[in-house]
Amino acid sequence: MLHILLVTFPFFALVLAGYVAARRRMLPLEAIPGLNGFVLFFALPCMLYRFGSTTPIAQLLDAWVAGLYLLCGLVIVGVTIALTRNARIRWNDAAMGALVAAFPNSGFMGVPLIVALLGASAAGTVILTMVVDMVITSSLCIALSRLDSAQGDGRSAALDATRKALRGVLTNPMPWAIILGGVASAWAFRLPEPVEKTVWLLADSASPVALFTIGAVLARAQMTANHPMPLGDYLPVALLKLFAHPVLVLVVGWLAIRAGAPLGWPTLVVMVLVAALPSASNVSLLAERFGADNGRIARIILVTTAAAFLTFSGAVTLLT
Repeated sequence: MLHILLVTFPFFALVLAGYVAARRRMLPLEAIPGLNGFVLFFALPCMLYRFGSTTPIAQLLDAWVAGLYLLCGLVIVGVTIALTRNARIRWNDAAMGALVAAFPNSGFMGVPLIVALLGASAAGTVILTMVVDMVITSSLCIALSRLDSAQGDGRSAALDATRKALRGVLTNPMPWAIILGGVASAWAFRLPEPVEKTVWLLADSASPVALFTIGAVLARAQMTANHPMPLGDYLPVALLKLFAHPVLVLVVGWLAIRAGAPLGWPTLVVMVLVAALPSASNVSLLAERFGADNGRIARIILVTTAAAFLTFSGAVTLLT
């Protein structure tokens, strides 16, 4: 356990550093969008391209991994909505809560952290789960969040929201970086050396800046949406993310292996560890954009991120 904590500690320490920097105003809140922009449009796409281009294409196109992971994500979405939707938490808040329960922070945290623990061979599986969450799980939850729309127009509002979500995927540089990396892997293509060195330098910056930015985003969300809220509104969702999601992936994956699915144990371990990650911080931005209770979503992300230092490290200890 100690050697695992030695690997995970710097990752969570950087999140804490970003949180403290924003809370103490050492980092102006106005600077956070700039950090987000650097990570989203430069550093993280370069890191994803590097991992994609150096990963065997078969790992990036593993239908069993995508299908089993998607199935578990859909179950978590359905269970979360069923448990949390009530007279006060309507479709918008329930759907965003479901998204934050099923969408791990695989981009900003998962890729560098799991690769640091298990090696570069784990990158392909993490990237594939990321694509599933960005394209399917997010689009579904955004569509469900529109079902509160007035009288009889909920279905068309949901379809319109789905189209907007898919357009958002198309304008997100991360899926394109993954696709380009996969094409480069399939064709054994390498960038010209000066360009490759530039891309690799940006890729090296992705992990520390992204982790620091997560902390700053969490601090900003807490500072700008800090209203009283009962534990029952957010703690059960955090528990679903940290415990139910990885356990479900483990059980479903193990049953699939026993049934003869071509899924190796090392691959299943990566899938479980992805599910054991804290909630994705960008769900807070989606909640704000679609008018959900961003204070609730921010609390879920904050609780899962703080607790994951122990729960994620524990999952690694049990599985490896």
